[in-house]
Amino acid sequence: MTRRRILLDALTVVLAVAGVTLVVIGGGPPAARERGSATVAEAATPGGTGPPASSGDAAPPPPPGPPAPAAAAPTASTFDGVGPAPLGRSAPVRLTIPAIGVDTPLLPLGLHADGTIEVPPVAGDAPAGWYRNLASPGEVGPAVVLGHVDSARDGPAVFFRLRELRAGDQIAVHRQDGRTAVFTVDRVAAYAKAAFPTGEVYGGLDHSALRLVTCGGEFDRYRREYKGNVVAFATLTSTA
Repeated sequence: MTRRRILLDALTVVLAVAGVTLVVIGGGPPAARERGSATVAEAATPGGTGPPASSGDAAPPPPPGPPAPAAAAPTASTFDGVGPAPLGRSAPVRLTIPAIGVDTPLLPLGLHADGTIEVPPVAGDAPAGWYRNLASPGEVGPAVVLGHVDSARDGPAVFFRLRELRAGDQIAVHRQDGRTAVFTVDRVAAYAKAAFPTGEVYGGLDHSALRLVTCGGEFDRYRREYKGNVVAFATLTSTA
C-alpha cells in the first residue's frame, strides 16, 4: 500500500467520524464538482465558512463535466410559433407555486472557490436559489432552482412539499426585467443520488424549461443526509 493511499484512507476515516460527506466526481473544470448533502458539511456559503448544511441540503449530484450549454435563443426568423416565444436573459427574483404554497425570493447561486456549487442558507425560512451559470427562467435552456427540503433546527423548508407537485401544476417565476415566465409541471420524480439524471437536469435544450431540485428519499442518520433527490420538470407555457 502506498503512502498516498494510507493518507487517503486515514482522511476518509476522519471525515466519517466527523459526520462529513464530500462528493467529488472527476477532476474537470469547476462546474464538474458539487458539495454533497451532510448535516455538518460547511456548504452554505463560499469558502465553507457558513453554518452547517441541513439534513435537507438541496445540492444534487454533480455532472461529470461542465453543464452542457443551452441552445441559442431562437430569433424572430427561426421561432416556429409552437408555444410561447422564449424570453431574453434576466435574473429571476421570485418564484411562486400555488399548488404547494410556495412563495419565495430567489437568490443567485454560483460556485465556491473550490468549484463546489453554492446552496441557499440553512434555515427553515431560507429562500430557494437559482443556479446562475445556466439559463435564466424563460430563456432557452434549463433553468435550475435549488431549495432545501427541511432544516434539522427549524423543520420544513421551502421545498418541503415539492414531491406533492403533479403534472399540470403551474410555477410562476418573476424576473428582474418585470416579465413573468409561467411553467407547467411535466412530471416529478425521485432518484437515488447515484442515479441522478444529470443530462436531464443540466443538459442543453432547444426550448425553455425549469428544474426544481431538493433532497428526498430515505434519511441516513449516520451520514446525516438524504439518500436521494426529488426533481420537478416543467416547461414554459406562457409569459407576461
